[in-house]
Amino acid sequence: MCKPSINAFFRDDVLAMQPYVPGEQPQGGKAIKLNTNESPYPPPPSVIQAIQQAASRLERYPDPLATSFRLRAAEVLNVDADQILCGNGSDDILTILTRAFVSSGTKVRFPYPSYILYRTLAQLQGATSEEINFEADWSLGPSFASADADLRLVYLPNPNSPTGTMVSREQILELADRLPCPLVVDEAYVDFAPFSCVDLPAANPKIMVTRTLSKSYALAGLRFGYLVAHPDVVQMLRKVKDSYNTDALSIAGATAAIDDQKWLAENVRKCNATRDRMTTGLRNLGFAVIDSHANFVWCKHPQRDSRELYELLKRSGLLVRYMNYEGWSDGLRISVGTDSAIDAVLAVLG
Repeated sequence: MCKPSINAFFRDDVLAMQPYVPGEQPQGGKAIKLNTNESPYPPPPSVIQAIQQAASRLERYPDPLATSFRLRAAEVLNVDADQILCGNGSDDILTILTRAFVSSGTKVRFPYPSYILYRTLAQLQGATSEEINFEADWSLGPSFASADADLRLVYLPNPNSPTGTMVSREQILELADRLPCPLVVDEAYVDFAPFSCVDLPAANPKIMVTRTLSKSYALAGLRFGYLVAHPDVVQMLRKVKDSYNTDALSIAGATAAIDDQKWLAENVRKCNATRDRMTTGLRNLGFAVIDSHANFVWCKHPQRDSRELYELLKRSGLLVRYMNYEGWSDGLRISVGTDSAIDAVLAVLG
């Protein structure tokens, strides 16, 4: 009697799905990483000190609600601490939201091209993804707010990846009013942008805002993110999250990081200045570059193959992200690095 393949025990949804593929993470070597939107600069020394102090108490479970972080973040963001839910990066928050609102046979919606993890989260719930193309100017067309009896959750990255473009606060409020379900505004890159929507849950409890400390706070390796939403929403989501979904080291580091707003302002200033200089340099080389409000740029050369340019840079020890969106286009997403790293990219491409 033949034994069944181990795959026979997996859910059909899992067997059928394509896994989310993160950016390449080289192990060792001297590659310059400009492919995963990490900070080119280390976090403030206070973060390291806080983590070292927390490391002396690892025999104890961490605070399941990350209260120290929520209290300090509430002051910084001018919201109530009960509006904040913490997680293992903003991906964990997105997972919690999807588990809470989306069930098998329902539908989620998000713009395309954008963060492909949204599709994976929907598939894990046995739900359908409705991916609505951005307009030519990277705005959202009227169909994005259309009614649908099966729709349970809408994701809106703002700024968007891979383009760095944004939807206005006014349109987000309008979308929330028209949509028949909650609207998740994913603000992973918002510290590099001119405005935020973190206050909008107070205007409409259907709006929920996710944030991460991976980018602007230089804590990609720590994994800490959070949600700002109506307190009633947060109270319900606590039932869905893992018991201890943030550890003692990440809570200590994240609290110290958000406490240092002076460091954040300087880090954002440097990154935005380099981003603008990179945009000008790429345009001078003939690239079409979209104005970005994030810590990366999306670019494409009208006469050169994007995949070949990606390989050229890789051979030179420069990792950028080649992305090909089916039915749309391909291009290069280049993270903001140090000035010397961006000079190296421009020199190779030139």
